[in-house]
Amino acid sequence: MDTFGRNYRVSVFGESHGGAIGVVVDGVPAGIVLSEQDFMTDIDRRRSGAKGTTPRREPDVPEVLSGIYEGHTTGAPLAVIFRNRNTRSRDYSLFREVPRPGHADFVAGVKWHGFNDPRGGGHFSGRLTLPLVAAGTVAKKILSLLAGSFEVKAELLEIGGISSDVPDVREKWDRLLDETAEDGDSLGGIVGCTVDGLPVGLGEPFFCSVESLISQAVFSIPGVRGIEFGDGFNAARMKGSQHNDVFVSRDGKCATNGAGGINGGITNGNPIAFRVAFKPTSSISRVQNTLDFRKGELAGLEVPGRHDVCFALRTPVVVEAAASIALADLALSSMSSGYIQTAVI
Repeated sequence: MDTFGRNYRVSVFGESHGGAIGVVVDGVPAGIVLSEQDFMTDIDRRRSGAKGTTPRREPDVPEVLSGIYEGHTTGAPLAVIFRNRNTRSRDYSLFREVPRPGHADFVAGVKWHGFNDPRGGGHFSGRLTLPLVAAGTVAKKILSLLAGSFEVKAELLEIGGISSDVPDVREKWDRLLDETAEDGDSLGGIVGCTVDGLPVGLGEPFFCSVESLISQAVFSIPGVRGIEFGDGFNAARMKGSQHNDVFVSRDGKCATNGAGGINGGITNGNPIAFRVAFKPTSSISRVQNTLDFRKGELAGLEVPGRHDVCFALRTPVVVEAAASIALADLALSSMSSGYIQTAVI
């Protein structure tokens, strides 16, 4: 399914080299101030062009087809599309018979009997994160109205094993990106995200816990390989006396945040904190071995086209969007049950 959520329902559609990609968001409350320009701040953060990103440049202008009237949401489904203008589909004709390592070429061809669109990765392309960012823009607006101090911020913590807290990190990252590009290879990265200002009590255990829904939304981002909250995997190496967070005030604030702002799947009033691991870009110009299905033997493949050396560079805003979508879904659920007052919208 290409739909996420129960109360804030997000459906993405389109292919990388099709006419357009887009999103339909159902469950958006009426009366929220919203225009096409409101989407641009986050869209620009995702845009390519910086060192280490793909040279494919798209205008990425949002076209709102429904759900807004006279500058406010109407309560009807919100539909937004983005036209694909800068495509080179000839680069992808080979991959039906010689699938790229690390890509969905093979599995998609088997699952849909060869009828899938392979151009630019089709529906599996990282370009589909653009409509996700658009849905995240609206989710952020909803959360800001429901929790006035809401703030979500994601940033790049690591590229190719080099942490952001080392001296002169930007120079080191730039040098590594240049060297990797010259070698025809790619890099992965880690993104950290913090969500602050949420009330205590969001989350619907068992299967709709805060971690469950954020993780599901985050894993919809192409290239995600892992997610951890708070102390994460390091908690397995700690003792309870080290990992447990001590409450220091009646509103639930803790001296530490090893739980990542969540207890029992429910927000505890401390910042939600998690980290996301992204794999290296699968499309590289270095020759790789893969099976040529026409001949039934291994063959060298040099992937043509325009690709990111490290697509993690463009993902912080996408991670913010995924988290905001999941939290907006939970917040609207709480609002409908009377936990959050609707009068704030």
